[in-house]
Amino acid sequence: MKPTQALHELGQSLWIDNITRTMLDDGTLASYIDELSVTGLTSNPTIFDKAIGGGNAYDDQVAELHEQGLTGEELFFELAITDLRRAAELFRPVFERTAGVDGRVSLEVSPTLADDAEGTIKQVADLYSRGEENFFIKIPGTIAGRKAIEESIYAGIPVNVTLLFSTEHYLGAADSYMRGIERRIEAGLNPDVPSVASLFISRWDAAVADQVPDELRNRLGIAIGKRTYAAYRDLLESDRMQKLMNEGARPQRLLWASTGTKDPNASDTLYIEAFASPLTVNTMPDKTLHAFADHGEVGDLVPRDGGDAEETLAAFGDAGIDVDALAAKLQEDGKQAFVDSWNQLLETISRQRATA
Repeated sequence: MKPTQALHELGQSLWIDNITRTMLDDGTLASYIDELSVTGLTSNPTIFDKAIGGGNAYDDQVAELHEQGLTGEELFFELAITDLRRAAELFRPVFERTAGVDGRVSLEVSPTLADDAEGTIKQVADLYSRGEENFFIKIPGTIAGRKAIEESIYAGIPVNVTLLFSTEHYLGAADSYMRGIERRIEAGLNPDVPSVASLFISRWDAAVADQVPDELRNRLGIAIGKRTYAAYRDLLESDRMQKLMNEGARPQRLLWASTGTKDPNASDTLYIEAFASPLTVNTMPDKTLHAFADHGEVGDLVPRDGGDAEETLAAFGDAGIDVDALAAKLQEDGKQAFVDSWNQLLETISRQRATA
């Protein structure tokens, strides 16, 4: 049995954190589904910038959309939705088999809206209306994003909350999700609106790599993940969540994101093996997926109580790392990185339009 299948069978969903038109055309994504137990897909502005700028697969559609008068953001979303609708169709058998729990693809709102709740709410509704029922729309877990999460869930739109870096970020997103569900129940609406909450892992270790002793290298992201997993399990078992589930809601699943290893001296499957846990998702880049399928190991599950997370985090505190301050910085840096990728993406499309 492949390690990817073993991980799937213990109850974790494996998603691919990538999409290109080429991997749709040449059968790569289909092979991931059939051979590597991949059951979903995530995307972001950086991924699409690399995809659209990495060859000529999009040139014809760029020219066609330009002739229709589309430019900039409007043109990009047409390209992205075209790809993601094809991916969503490949995942439809999974979506139907799991009653909508899995088999989903994610599209992110414009990162320039990260601090604009009303603009995010409007764009979420527009993008979901143009996609498929197994779309997730990604909303950043900023303060403004929390309002957009609640309103979008209340509107019945499946949401992938992104850019979460800490247990506090996660709990804020989960609270927004539950408020949206509670409002639906009060209004007599169906409370079954799926959501995932994406906790970013590897950027923690990249941020402190040169600031901590060797014995702490590549341990901060895992400790943050374990602490958050304990909070996730507490929330699932809380009276509040149990009440919602009794009304027909489903739990918002915790998703491990940014799980590609950035340290060349560390295991290339570090963040896959560290987060084996049922009722969660792990989304990973192609390189990490192939590495895990080839030589990954499924060992112990993440401890229900977070295991040694607090002890490890205390050691980082002793080493001078302010985890709370770093979480805020990582979220701000993440927002800016996606804005930079977004601007680069629109420039790439503009250049392709000019030469079409």
